[in-house]
Amino acid sequence: MTGFDVLAGTPSSDGDAPPAPALLRTSAAAVIADPDALVSEMFGPAALVAEYDDDAQLVAVAKLLEGQLTATIVAEEGDAVAAELLPVLATKAGRVLWNQWPTGVSVTWAQQHGGPYPATTAVGTTSVGTAAITRFLRPVAYQNVPDALLPAALQEANPLGIPRRVDGILHP
Repeated sequence: MTGFDVLAGTPSSDGDAPPAPALLRTSAAAVIADPDALVSEMFGPAALVAEYDDDAQLVAVAKLLEGQLTATIVAEEGDAVAAELLPVLATKAGRVLWNQWPTGVSVTWAQQHGGPYPATTAVGTTSVGTAAITRFLRPVAYQNVPDALLPAALQEANPLGIPRRVDGILHP
């Protein structure tokens, strides 16, 4: 593969070689010219730095990205390009960070650790956080089934006390 310089490490395409850290450099123009070669996902400890000449190139490269788990904007609040990058990156990643590194995830209500394909194949779910349980749920609609045959949580008596909506009205 061409189109980049090795700044540190020794990148290898040898499948038998152990992964080794590598830092690579290219230009935004090279990424725009050949995104398939330079933007495709790379597993292992590697990073590609794309140097850009103007903000338009930065946004153009962001638009070429495939689905990611995270995207980080390192900027000042008044940077005009940040306002343009934020909505682009929100379509590309499940978690957009501002002046932070995407290290670690926590089990909280606001955690999202998923994203558009190919970062995940289930864009409506997350693998971390309180919403992660939805990955294991499969909706089933029971139509005209007698109450006694429904699962307990769906019965009129609702012996489990699970809040639910019936005809659009929330019942505790």
